[in-house]
Amino acid sequence: MDYTTLIYETEDRIARITLNRPERLNAINNEMPEEIAAAIAEAGADDAVHVIVLAGAGRAFCAGYDLKLFAEAKGPQTFSQEMPWDPMKDYAMMARNTEYFMSIWRSHKPVICKVHGYAGSGGSDIALCSDIIIMADDAKIGYPPVRVWGCPTTAMWVYRLGAERAKRMLLTGDYVDGVEAARMGLVLKAVPASQLDDEVEALAQRMAGIPKSQLMMQKLMINQALDNMGLQSTQMIATLFDGITRHSPPGIAFKNLAETVGFKAAVQARDSGAPIDEG
Repeated sequence: MDYTTLIYETEDRIARITLNRPERLNAINNEMPEEIAAAIAEAGADDAVHVIVLAGAGRAFCAGYDLKLFAEAKGPQTFSQEMPWDPMKDYAMMARNTEYFMSIWRSHKPVICKVHGYAGSGGSDIALCSDIIIMADDAKIGYPPVRVWGCPTTAMWVYRLGAERAKRMLLTGDYVDGVEAARMGLVLKAVPASQLDDEVEALAQRMAGIPKSQLMMQKLMINQALDNMGLQSTQMIATLFDGITRHSPPGIAFKNLAETVGFKAAVQARDSGAPIDEG
């Protein structure tokens, strides 16, 4: 397909998917989730591809949903309805995006995610659906909208971190840098930014020499363990909760604030540590 939000390339058994909205820090618009799934499917259908590398162009991997488009604009938008709202309409929309992101997880070919700059909010959803994440040590990962107006629909935090560390992240909305993310076990490792490309390339090349059937069997076996732990049911709850966060009294208050003072100022207020308006 003709991609508008990413670049798709292949070389030497490796498919490279690069999110390509650098002017917006690769923030997620309406088209990006489906294009990610399409690129994953294209790599899956290519018999020459053994491994997929997922990265971002410009200054960041992905800063999350482009909420300047959706929160700052007046009135109902993609992620907000007139009240009373229809939770099933919201769920259907967000479940579709979650499935697009989970195409990374369900790909029969391993996906290595290279994170520099930021993997924030929905960008962390994308990264955490990958099989292996390598971060620059000064990169940041987190889900600030858990403070108001969001819940991570893929729910991958708990499966990567365990309950207590997942609570530490999702009850604060804090970012952590690559060094801390590696220490927590959220990502495989963190390296100096100058070494990130070489580190990811070396791992991709190492995997690319293995037969596709072997890679597929090992990934399916490991992923099945998480499926047996209830991954899909947890994602259903998380996706429903995400819709509630945007239509609850605090969510509506945040949307009104973003419309009034702009999304950037609303986010600064949200993340300042001051008590958040409960509507």
